Amino acid sequence: MFNKFGIIAAQQLNGGTLTRADAVAILRSNDDELMELMAAGSLLRRAHFGNMVKVNYLVNLKSGLCPEDCHYCSQRLGSAAQILKYSWLKPEEAVEQATVGIRAGASRVCLVASGKGPSNHDVARVADMVDRLKEEHPQVEVCACLGILKQGQAEKLQAAGVDAYNHNLNTSESRYADICTTHEYEDRVRTVGHAKDAGLSPCSGLIVGMGESDVELIDAVFALRDLGSESIPVNFLMPFDGTPLEGTWLLTPGTCLRILALVRFACPSTELRMAGGREMHLRSLQPLALQVANSLFLGDYLTSEGQEAQADLAMIADAGFHVLGATPSTDHHSGVTLRQRGAGTHVAPNA
Repeated sequence: MFNKFGIIAAQQLNGGTLTRADAVAILRSNDDELMELMAAGSLLRRAHFGNMVKVNYLVNLKSGLCPEDCHYCSQRLGSAAQILKYSWLKPEEAVEQATVGIRAGASRVCLVASGKGPSNHDVARVADMVDRLKEEHPQVEVCACLGILKQGQAEKLQAAGVDAYNHNLNTSESRYADICTTHEYEDRVRTVGHAKDAGLSPCSGLIVGMGESDVELIDAVFALRDLGSESIPVNFLMPFDGTPLEGTWLLTPGTCLRILALVRFACPSTELRMAGGREMHLRSLQPLALQVANSLFLGDYLTSEGQEAQADLAMIADAGFHVLGATPSTDHHSGVTLRQRGAGTHVAPNA
């Protein structure tokens, strides 16, 4: 049988560059082709990352109270979302929170703070946190996500021991003004460039499901490729009540898989992370997504709860993958739960 996605994967393995026509074919593949697409994407994933999954852990250093108006964000200016709101964690609190994720298997900790960008005092504050964290866990990678950087701040973070910097492009340049008016797309591109020039690993990704067209989505993915992002988190819109995009449910599990496959084909050797919203949009197909994605966030997100960490680890193991840096384990059994409802009882059945 003619396998067009297998041919595209072979071209990528031989150093080819994904074309726009092939990108469209991936996004518009039908359900009968979905498993073929995932199998071809898996060839690329395994060629570069084997059967390893990199586990990342988020620590929200400062929640809410943001002056920016990003329409997708629960922390935005004017948000009515009932999220936790607090100012900066103390350094010891940040280290304590990070340690929880590291002990669960995370090899990278992402330190995140809301706001347009850090002051120099904020950079010094984060540097102190990083110093304490690496003193306790010298092997851990640290990624900072503090917003738009000013000149010289990336260098200070790199000198403090930060390994990577995250600043997502989120969507295409042509669509950016539709989701944010308080800063510009170019501000984000410039910040990723500052991080890269300072020797920090550039981490930049997407939020999908905001009404973008296929063309706009391809533009955004190709922009990340051209930018040289070494880690691409794909977030699936969580339409928080109290934000402009509340009630926006445009994604299906199949659509999410196609988007992840697009990123893998466009950037075969790049760390691809299925990030926020994976549980509510991929649902039961999360394990299948690991055939193209080689990274995920463990547990909770910035302002929303995620899948339980032990469920994440069991999912990774059950899919035949291993957590990067951890000793493989097959002990994920939860035991038998005896039936106490339905026939023979006065309790309604589980149906």
